[in-house]
Amino acid sequence: MELQLALDLVDIPGAKAVVAEVAEHIDIVEIGTPVVINEGLRAVKEIKEAFPSLRVLADLKIMDAGGYEVMKASEAGADIVTVLGVSDDSTIRGAVEEARKQNKKIMVDMINVKDIEGRAQEIDALGVDYICVHSGYDHQAEGKNSFEELMAIKRVVKQAKTAIAGGIKLDTLPEVIKAQPDLVIVGGGITGQSDKKATAAEMKKLVSLA
Repeated sequence: MELQLALDLVDIPGAKAVVAEVAEHIDIVEIGTPVVINEGLRAVKEIKEAFPSLRVLADLKIMDAGGYEVMKASEAGADIVTVLGVSDDSTIRGAVEEARKQNKKIMVDMINVKDIEGRAQEIDALGVDYICVHSGYDHQAEGKNSFEELMAIKRVVKQAKTAIAGGIKLDTLPEVIKAQPDLVIVGGGITGQSDKKATAAEMKKLVSLA
């Protein structure tokens, strides 16, 4: 089981400062959609250059032109790129094909997918690397979490690794771990803490023991 840090509400210098603090305790650093919108793929490039030993995920939430957008993210140094589960199969297929060419990985974000189990089965067959259940900010505000959705995709996914994101904190992490995802994605649960390094270290310890 691995730990991914999601960075959403920072600029490039802010992102570098946070990653420098916790780099030894995380496996993947995610350049979140808000950062990409504000800073462009330059954020991916600069973080990859500053922390070459970390894998960098570009959370592009691709909905169309899968191949092209994966190509551009790859050029910027992304190791993993996200595509939305609600996008067309041809978009996901194009993203996977380009990722294979570039030796990169594709994560499908299941945010807003209605039939989680059915769609996860279809997406798994398209050869993606990760399928992620995700309670977005708006969902979290309504009190939703992703545990049930994770259990649903774990039942049907045969090839892809599973990931979970959305509102995970140190006190809810043991419950997440019980559901046995391959990847745990944490944002504010680390970045919102006064001692980010200690929190990341504790989370990494729990995840590594799972």
